[in-house]
Amino acid sequence: MIHSCIYNPKDSMRKAALLYNTLSGRRRGRRLADVEIAVGILRNAGVEVSVTATRSAADATEQTRQAVAEGCEAVFACGGDGTVHDVLQGLVGSSLALGVIPLGTGNALAHDLRLPLSAAAAARAALTATPRRIAVGQVRYQDFSGKLGSKYFTVALGIGVDAHLFYKLNPLLKLRLGMGAYYAQATRLWLTHKMDYFTVELSEKDRRQTHKTEVSQLLAVRIRDFGGPLHELAPGASLDRDNLRLVLFRTSSRLAYLRYIMQRFFRMNRNVKGIELVDSSEAICRPLANHRESTRILVQADGELLGTLPAEISMVPDAVTLLVPESQQHRRRRDPNSTALRRESPGTHLNVFVLHTERRR
Repeated sequence: MIHSCIYNPKDSMRKAALLYNTLSGRRRGRRLADVEIAVGILRNAGVEVSVTATRSAADATEQTRQAVAEGCEAVFACGGDGTVHDVLQGLVGSSLALGVIPLGTGNALAHDLRLPLSAAAAARAALTATPRRIAVGQVRYQDFSGKLGSKYFTVALGIGVDAHLFYKLNPLLKLRLGMGAYYAQATRLWLTHKMDYFTVELSEKDRRQTHKTEVSQLLAVRIRDFGGPLHELAPGASLDRDNLRLVLFRTSSRLAYLRYIMQRFFRMNRNVKGIELVDSSEAICRPLANHRESTRILVQADGELLGTLPAEISMVPDAVTLLVPESQQHRRRRDPNSTALRRESPGTHLNVFVLHTERRR
C-alpha cells in the first residue's frame, strides 16, 4: 500500500534514522568522522537522529523497516549505491523519505540528483530538499541457491556481461582503486568474456502486444546521469518516468560494445548497429532453449549481484519518496531533456513494437 501522507522537510524534519555502511567507499579511515559530521548538522537543525551501522544487506533492510515502525520521517542511506539499494528494500510502499549521504565508490544516484559529494554539504542540502515521489524498478530472479528472489532498484539493472563484472570484481581492488577497479575489470571482460545470448520478451502494461528478441546483454536504466566519464549511459532514462529505458545488445560484436561506450563517453547520439534503446513497462528474460546449464547468465541491480535467469523486470509506480536538493529542482525546470519537455532525437529512441529484425553479429 502506498501512503498518501508524504512528509515535507520544509515543514521541519523531526525524527530520522541514519544507516551507514562501514565498508563502502575508499575513505574508510574517515567513514565515522563523515557520519558524525552529517549527524551533527541534522541534530543542530533540531532533528532527532538515530545512528546505526549496517553489517549486511539484510541488516540494512530490517533496520529501515524498524525506522518505519518507530515513526521516523526520513531514512538516510550513508554510503554508496549498494547502501541505498539495501535501504530501498525496506522503504517501498511507505511514506518515509529517502535521503542520501554519498560516501560510496560510484555514487551514481547522488550524481543524478546533483547531490554534493561531501557528507556535510549533503546533510545541509537534505534540510532544504524537496520530496519527490518516484517509481522504482523491480526484478524477480533466481538466486544462486535456485530459489525465487525479488528486489527493487533505482539506478540500473544489468543482465549478461554487465552483471558478470560485479561477479568478478575484487572487493579489495575496489577499495584500493575505486572506480578504476570497475574500468579495469570491464576492459578485461570486454577482451575475454564469451557473450552468451538469452531471450527478452518486452511488453506494455496491458500485455496486448509483445515483442521477443535475443540479446547478449540487457541494461534497464532508471537514472540519466551516472557521473564520471560515461555520464549518460542510456539517453532518455529519467527518474521522472514510470517505464523502463532499456539498452538491448542484439550483437556479440566487441567492436559494437566499444562503439556504444565511446558514444556515451563523447556524448554522441549516433546509432550503433545491433544496439538499440527502447521503452517498455515489462521485460521477461530467459535462457535460450539450447543454453548450456554449466554457463550461468547473471543478474545485478544497483551494482549488487543477485542471481541468474530467468528474470522478470517491471515497474512499481509511486513507490518511494526521494529528498531532492533545490538545485536539482531548478535544473529540471530549465533542462530541455526533462520528461515534460523532452523531444526524442531521431535515432535515439525506438518504440518497443517497431524493432526491426536484424541478423546477429
